Amino acid sequence: YESVKKMAELGLMGIPWDEKYGGTGMDTMALVIAIEEIGKVCPSTSATMMAHTSLGTAPIAIFGTEDQKERYLPGLASGKKIGAFGLTEPNAGSDAGNTQSRAVLNGDEYIVNGEKAFCTNAGEAAVMIFTAVMVEDGEEKGISAFVIDSDTEGMSLNPPEKKMGWRGSDTRSVFFKDMHIPKSAVLGNPSKGFEQFLKTLTGGRITIGALGIGTAQGAFARALAYSQEREAFGKPIHKFQGVSFKLSDMATQIEAARHLVYYAAWKKDRGLPVIKEAAMAKLFSSETAMMVTTEAIQVLGGYGYIKEYDVERF
Repeated sequence: YESVKKMAELGLMGIPWDEKYGGTGMDTMALVIAIEEIGKVCPSTSATMMAHTSLGTAPIAIFGTEDQKERYLPGLASGKKIGAFGLTEPNAGSDAGNTQSRAVLNGDEYIVNGEKAFCTNAGEAAVMIFTAVMVEDGEEKGISAFVIDSDTEGMSLNPPEKKMGWRGSDTRSVFFKDMHIPKSAVLGNPSKGFEQFLKTLTGGRITIGALGIGTAQGAFARALAYSQEREAFGKPIHKFQGVSFKLSDMATQIEAARHLVYYAAWKKDRGLPVIKEAAMAKLFSSETAMMVTTEAIQVLGGYGYIKEYDVERF
């Protein structure tokens, strides 16, 4: 993608990661603001950046061994390579503990079989992180995370999903068929795999919240501008209470969502407990995005459904 290459040139693909590995050494708040700003213009591009940074790179930066960091982070933090994170499965979405993928120890390597669904960036990624139940000597040892190159033999992809929105964001199913990977592919501490990916999801919820407020703000700005230009009965339609009340509610909810997301980012940057706030931020911001984008279409009336007027893609 041209836009991804441009973001890489600007240093946006490695905002929170150490400069030692090619990142910009900034904090979660900086990442949140960048995701929000890009989301105001193109939610698909923002989603690509968000998934790459918070899900496809964060586990390596936070939990990876020094060898894993040196191998993968320079390419990922610089944006020269894209990362993806495979967690969701056909029968394990919110119930991530029900993961069906298996990594069976066989000598000095693991043999992986399984499937991941709705994997963002999968078709563009050079690096894939995924979860699977680790099996040793016939005994399940719990869920662990693994990191591999996407061209590893035994991994394959479906064509991209044809989604209602976010059409510029690559989303696919990923398949593992008798995929042989070395022990060194285990990400971080194998005994804390479940704990590690839960922590990854906490950070991801904050950045998804940022994507939500960016999406909402972009749709709101377009609806507001239209309401100031479109006239009915001799005056701009924003002068009518039916429209102005909608716009007021939209603006209020966006601001409330923004404060939730920023507060969660602020707490994370200070090492404070943030599980609750991250979940609240994601929930409220995603609901705000749905409400605002729907109402923005209503403000534009019939034109809200026309691609030329841009609001429909939010």
